[in-house]
Amino acid sequence: MHHEQPIIVGLDIGTTKIAAIAGRKNEYGKLEILGFGRANSNGVQHGMVLNIDQTIKAIEMALKNCYDSNPNLEIGEVYVGIAGHHIKSLQTRGDIVRQSIEEEIRQEEIDRLVADQYRTYIPAGDQIIDVIPQEFTVDNFQNIPNPIGYSGVKVGANFHIITGDKNAIRNINRSVEKAGLQTKDLVLQPLASAAAVMCDQDLEAGVAIVDIGGGTTDLAVFYEGILKHTAVIPFGGENITNDIKTGLGVLKTQAEQMKVQFGSALSDEAKSNAFITIPGLRGMAPKEISVKNLAGIIQARMSEIMDFVTYHLKQVGLDTRMLNGGVILTGGGSQLKHLIQLTEYVTGLNARIGYPNEHLAAGHIDELAKPMYSTCIGLILKGYNDYENKNKQFEESFRKIEVPESLQQQPVDETLDVVEETKTVKVKQRKTLKGFMDSFKIGLIDLFKEEEDAKL
Repeated sequence: MHHEQPIIVGLDIGTTKIAAIAGRKNEYGKLEILGFGRANSNGVQHGMVLNIDQTIKAIEMALKNCYDSNPNLEIGEVYVGIAGHHIKSLQTRGDIVRQSIEEEIRQEEIDRLVADQYRTYIPAGDQIIDVIPQEFTVDNFQNIPNPIGYSGVKVGANFHIITGDKNAIRNINRSVEKAGLQTKDLVLQPLASAAAVMCDQDLEAGVAIVDIGGGTTDLAVFYEGILKHTAVIPFGGENITNDIKTGLGVLKTQAEQMKVQFGSALSDEAKSNAFITIPGLRGMAPKEISVKNLAGIIQARMSEIMDFVTYHLKQVGLDTRMLNGGVILTGGGSQLKHLIQLTEYVTGLNARIGYPNEHLAAGHIDELAKPMYSTCIGLILKGYNDYENKNKQFEESFRKIEVPESLQQQPVDETLDVVEETKTVKVKQRKTLKGFMDSFKIGLIDLFKEEEDAKL
């Protein structure tokens, strides 16, 4: 039966990477990944498409890699994530007076109530991306999660409306179409990431999902099972890399490599006697960089991002006592060492890393469970939500495609040791007097051992 489920493709157009993932639900309701491709992104800045040609090439490359992972795939329609500092959200209220009071409330009436919100006044140049009902009221009954089956005179709801810049939306749609695809729906990235890393208990407890991407940090706040707030903070991993590049006077590639390999979000946790040696440019002397200085630069920018998160939580009246689920960190930037401790210190909330394996079937490759693919996995889940609730038209029949071996976890051969070499960057500890004496002592012990072995 599960082969009759549709294959849904999520396309994450990010500042640093473009990822395309094709997935299908199995008989247990878990996602099987049937295709996976990624490519470096060049034409996107702070989540917005600025260079359409470069973005098209990157989408085509990600698609090619996706087809390479599974040649049986046919990709036509995709769910696309949208972010950028042009994204805004507002709260509205809508009501309708029912025609037939005696009958129970039907889905068509709820659809009409939602459709009315698309006529809400928004500033010129903006466009409504999504209208999300929060809680419903039927006459005097309030805080109803789903009013279908109730009866009454008047049905109303509070809505969370997400808007974006028309040109930015047009650029995304144009890039997708010119790459030979159709946009099935545009989904706000923090909502997609939230779907991938959250479970029902998180929704009930109240959480803030913080998706730290390359160009933006996306925020979605849930309280009492309702989406309370969304925001896009215009800082991300790229800003940290640029700070390192400027602050330490290194190349951008070196800054990125140092951030990933040796970066820490807490300078107090970095060793004061550890140094990174960077090869000199064109015959110049190598450069020594303190790991503590590196951590100081990262901490300054990450603290700023977390201050924005705290500011947004206060804006919607949710202080630290109300979100029992704390902060869930996801996205590529969440991989930084000691970020959980920094987040807890700045926000005063418990924090953890959110991995998108909550809804993934067992036996997939570890790469797919990385936080950087949360948005892509969430886009597939959004597609399934549309399919199961009949929000969009889908084909009647679906092709049977097996999970390719390249995306399945292979049994590990424990007899082989993998040795990795890093040639460009190396860390060395400066020897203290104690370190010198310890190594001297060990040398003497080894010397006596050798003499005893020789006597034996």
